[in-house]
Amino acid sequence: MDSRSRSIAVIDDDSRVLESLQNLLTSCGYKAQTYLSAELFLASDGLSRSNCIITDVGMRRMTGLELLQRVRGSHCETPVIIITGKPSVHSECFYLGKGANGFFRKPIDGQALMEFLDRLLI
Repeated sequence: MDSRSRSIAVIDDDSRVLESLQNLLTSCGYKAQTYLSAELFLASDGLSRSNCIITDVGMRRMTGLELLQRVRGSHCETPVIIITGKPSVHSECFYLGKGANGFFRKPIDGQALMEFLDRLLI
């Protein structure tokens, strides 16, 4: 697998979540690029450098759902995984129906996430 196919963008406004996911991804051989907001991710051209996006739903300004819609609206096929720690009326089916490739609730089961990524990025 080339280095781009191992590059994961992680977007969350909680620096503890970013650090935790970065450590997990790095320990499993992925290159994790972290962003404190969807705006920073888009401004850095992270989309063109990422093979997969993991984004929190509940962020200030642009939400994870808005980012997902922006990515899909640009006809980009980069996989997007939604994560959330807050109960919501929206379920996994809702986000998958909007074009997400996966959905995880916080705290994230690291083993389940790694197995999902390994299957997704074959």
